[in-house]
Amino acid sequence: MNNENQTIHKSDDNLTIYGWDEKLNQLKQESIYSTLAHGRVSIVHRTCYEVISGNGLFQCELTGNMMYGKSDDELPCTGDWVIFQPFDEHKGIIVDRLPRERTLYRKKSGTVADKQAIASYVDKAFIVQSLDDNFNVRRVERFMVQIMEENISSVLVLNKADLDFDRQSVEEQIKHISSQIPVFFTSIHQLETIVRLRKSISEGETVVFVGSSGVGKSSLVNALCEKPVLLTSDISLSTGKGRHTSTRREMVLMDSSGVLIDTPGVREFGLAIDNPDSLAEVLEISDYAELCRFKDCKHINEPGCAVIEAVNSGALDSKVYESYLKLRREAWHFSASEHEKRKKEKSFTKFVEEVKNRKDANR
Repeated sequence: MNNENQTIHKSDDNLTIYGWDEKLNQLKQESIYSTLAHGRVSIVHRTCYEVISGNGLFQCELTGNMMYGKSDDELPCTGDWVIFQPFDEHKGIIVDRLPRERTLYRKKSGTVADKQAIASYVDKAFIVQSLDDNFNVRRVERFMVQIMEENISSVLVLNKADLDFDRQSVEEQIKHISSQIPVFFTSIHQLETIVRLRKSISEGETVVFVGSSGVGKSSLVNALCEKPVLLTSDISLSTGKGRHTSTRREMVLMDSSGVLIDTPGVREFGLAIDNPDSLAEVLEISDYAELCRFKDCKHINEPGCAVIEAVNSGALDSKVYESYLKLRREAWHFSASEHEKRKKEKSFTKFVEEVKNRKDANR
C-alpha cells in the first residue's frame, strides 16, 4: 500500500491541470480514507462514475454506504473530487467525496425543494443561447441568478452568429445583462469568434456550458478544443434547429488551457436558491430598491416604492421587473420549502437519537 501511495502522490502533477491544488490535498488529509487514491469525476452514468486520476481513467462505483446513505444531491456529480479504492485494472470503488465548492445546482424537476447538482468546482459558466427562435432573455436571467448565487462567474455566449438576426434588437434586450457580465457572439463557422472565446478561458479554469437543447453547446466545445471530443448532430430539417445530442454531463480537457463541462440541454431550469433578495442585485433593481420609503418594501404596491416608480417612468424595463417578481416568487417558495424540509429532517434525526438512547439505557 505504501508503494502505491507514493506513486499516487507523485502523480498529483498530472491532476494540477484538472484543478488539484494544496487546498484540496489538505481536505483529503481530513478524510479517514486519506491514504487511498483520489481523482475528479469526469462523467456520471447511472450507476458508474468515470474518474480521472493521476494514474489514468478509472471506472468506479459507489460503496453501499454512499449509495444508500446519501441524498441524491449529495452523490458525486461531474467535477467532484473523490477518494476511491482501486481494484483490478482501472476499476475502483468511491468511498468518499471531498467537500464541494462553487457547485451549480438546479431545482429537481417534479419536486418542491429537492435540488440536483450539475457540476462542482466551477470557475465560469457559459450561458449559451442561439440567435434563432431559441433566443430568450428571460431564460438567460434565470441561469444567471442561479450561477451568481454560487459565486460562479457568468458569461453569456450568443451562438450561431452566422444566422440572419437583428443585432441591435438583441443588444437592446440584454443591456441590463451585458452591463454585468461578458457577452460573446460566436459561430463555429467564424473562426475569429471562437478564438476570442478561447482566450477568455485561463489555464486550470473549469467552465460549464448550460443552455437549452440545440443551441450548439457540444459543437462549441469541439471548436474550442479544435477536435471532435463530443458527439454532435446535424440541424433538423423539419424544425431548422439543432438536435439534442448530450445526454450526460461530461468533462473534457482543452490542450494547454482549461477544463470544459458539457451538459444536456434543459427545457426547465428551476431555481434552487436560499436567498431570494439576491435577485434584486442580479437584475439591477437594487439601486432603485435602496430608494424605497420602506426598507422591507416588496416592490409590488407599497407607497413610495422607487422600483415601481422606475417602471412607470420607463427607467426600468417592465419585462425585467415582471421577471424579477416571477423569479422571486419561485425562489421564495423553494427557500421556504427547503427550510421546512430541513426542519423535518432535524426533528426526525432527534427522534432517532432519542429511540437509540432509550434502547441503550434499557440494556
